[in-house]
Amino acid sequence: MNNKEPMSIEGYDLLVQEFKFLLEVEKPKVAEEKLVAAALGDRSENADYHAAKEKLRFIDKRLFYLNSMIEKSVIIDPSLSSHVKVGFGSSVKLLNIQTDEQESYTICGVLESEPEYGLISIHSPIAKALIGKSVNDEFALKLPNGKKEYEILEIGYKNIFSLKKNIRTKADFSFH
Repeated sequence: MNNKEPMSIEGYDLLVQEFKFLLEVEKPKVAEEKLVAAALGDRSENADYHAAKEKLRFIDKRLFYLNSMIEKSVIIDPSLSSHVKVGFGSSVKLLNIQTDEQESYTICGVLESEPEYGLISIHSPIAKALIGKSVNDEFALKLPNGKKEYEILEIGYKNIFSLKKNIRTKADFSFH
């Protein structure tokens, strides 16, 4: 079984940046907070100590996960593909045959996906149905709420990170 995960170079770089930040900045800072809290005395009722201990546990779990994803990563540069057929990194415009509405999706890696903005994981049912298809191809997709039928109108390439920057700007995300 192939456990490799396709990912853009930008996605890979973000994983590595987060891993380094957690390992080199956040973990030592929280470890120091834990030591300071431990020095205050009784650990059984020391909320700061327990909070720091829990933060360290979370950081370690996240580091383990990120390391696993980094090791499994296969970097793909979708800008080098012709996108004559749908593949990793393809942006696809579809026609929902039943509703006559258009839908757009970009196929990306698991950690890069944001389905609410049309950035779908290569492992999603619709991406699996799209892979290898060409413009004007029709396909049906069985979903829990019924069957949907689509026609592929366009296939192209859009850098998902330029799309994500626009999404983040528009939605004004804040991370605390």
